[in-house]
Amino acid sequence: MHRILSLPILLAALSGALPAADWPMWGGSPNRNMVSSEKNIPRTWDVQSKTNVKWVSEIGSQSYGNPVVAEGKVFVGTNNQLERNPKITGDQGVMMVFDEKTGEFLWQMAHPKMESGRVNDWPEQGVCSSPAVADGVVYYVSNRAELMAMDVNGFRDGKNDGTVQDEKFTSEIDGDVLWSLDMYTELGVFPHNMAATSPLIIGDMLYVNTSNGVDESHANIPSPRSPSFLAVNRHTGEIVWESNAPGANILHGQWSSPAYGTIGGVEQVIFGGGDGWLRGFEPKTGEILWQFDANPKNSEWKQGRGDRNNLIATPVVYEDKVYVAVGQDPEHGEGVGHLWAVDATKRGDITESGLVWHHPFRRTISTVAIDNGVLYAANFSGFLHAVDLKTGELLWEHDMLAAVWGSPYVVDGKVFIGDEDGDVSVLQEGRSLEVLSEVNFGNTIYSTPVVANGVLFIMTRSHIYAIAQ
Repeated sequence: MHRILSLPILLAALSGALPAADWPMWGGSPNRNMVSSEKNIPRTWDVQSKTNVKWVSEIGSQSYGNPVVAEGKVFVGTNNQLERNPKITGDQGVMMVFDEKTGEFLWQMAHPKMESGRVNDWPEQGVCSSPAVADGVVYYVSNRAELMAMDVNGFRDGKNDGTVQDEKFTSEIDGDVLWSLDMYTELGVFPHNMAATSPLIIGDMLYVNTSNGVDESHANIPSPRSPSFLAVNRHTGEIVWESNAPGANILHGQWSSPAYGTIGGVEQVIFGGGDGWLRGFEPKTGEILWQFDANPKNSEWKQGRGDRNNLIATPVVYEDKVYVAVGQDPEHGEGVGHLWAVDATKRGDITESGLVWHHPFRRTISTVAIDNGVLYAANFSGFLHAVDLKTGELLWEHDMLAAVWGSPYVVDGKVFIGDEDGDVSVLQEGRSLEVLSEVNFGNTIYSTPVVANGVLFIMTRSHIYAIAQ
C-alpha cells in the first residue's frame, strides 16, 4: 500500500551548500559512497603514546551511531553509561556532541528506554542512528523510533528554538528539540530490537527507514500496514509520503538507510527493505519506479536459519547503478550472502532485467566504497573484498581475522576498515593487495572511520578519536 499524505514538496536540486570538507551524513553525501577527496591522512598512529592523535573523548559503553562531522561539531550515537548530566541516570539512548577541533563535550540529548522493553529497544544499545546535519539542524532517529530535529547548538546558545518548548532538561549541556515525529505512537511502527536508520537529506526533504519489524516470536509482524519508508518535510516534520511496500513480507527488522541519485536523468531515492527487496522511488511522490529481489529465487528465510537475507547495508549509487550486499542481524552469525550491481534505469520488477553482475559473498551489514574502478566490500566473516567495478570479478581479499560491522572507507589513496577485535587496517587502494599498517584500539569497533577537514575520526565502543598528522 502507498498513499500521499500531503501535497508534494518540490525537491531542491542537490547543491554544494554543505561544506565539502565536512562529513555531514552517513556516507558523506546522498549517494552514500564511502569515499573522501581529503589528502595527507596518516597511515599509522599510536593510541598509547598519542602519536598522530589530536584528541580523544570518552562516550558510552556501546556505540553504534557512526560519527558525523559538520558545522564545527562531531555527533555520535551512544548510550548513557557516562551519565554526563547527573540528573539523567540509568540506561538511555544518547546523541552526544563534541567540539570538532578540541574534543570538548558540548551537549547531549538523552532518550529513555521504551516502556515496551527489549523487543523494541534492546538494553544498553543506545542511539544507533548516524545523524545528518544541514543548516544548523541535526536529524537522527532515537532508540524510541522518534525522528528528531535538534538545534546543533543545543541550549548552549541560551535559546529554546523550534515548536517544542517543554523539554525536561534545559541546561547548557542538554539538547534543544525543534520538532520530533514519534513513529511508534503516531504511525504504529513496531521496531524490532532497535531503530537504526540514518536520515537522508535532499533539499527540503528528509527520508528514513522506519525500522518496522517482527515481534518477539520472530513469526508475527504486529504492524504490517505501518510504513516502512517515509518522506518528511525536514523543516516541519510533516509527512509528505509513506510506503509499506514490504508489508507482511518483512523477515526480521528493517535497519537499512536510504540513498539518492540521478539515474538515467531521473531522480531516485533507493530503499533497502526488510523483505530483501531493493526499491527505487520517485522522491516527490513515492511512486515505486523499480524493485529488485536481492536474494536468489529459491532462497528461504527459515527464521534466520535459511539462505534468504535482509538488506541492512545502505545501497550506494554510482554512475546509473546501485550496489548493495545482503545480510542478517549479526546475532544470527555468519552465512551465505550476495553482492549485487543493479541497473536502476530499468522499470518494474528488474530482478532479471536489471542485473549487471552478482558477486558471491558472505552476510554483511556493511556499505560498499567505490573508487577508481574498484569496489570495496566487507562481510561479517571478516573478509574485505576488492572487486572489479564493471565485472564483479574478485581482485583480492584481506582476512581481518574478526567480524566487520562497519564499512570500508577510501581516502588519500588508502582503504581504512575496523573490526570487532578493535583493529583498524590501512590498505593501499588499488587492484592488488598491500597492507600498509594495522593499529589496535583495545576496544571493539562497530563504526566506520570517517574523514573531515583533514582529520580522521574513529569511534570505538567507548571512545571517539581524532587522528591527524
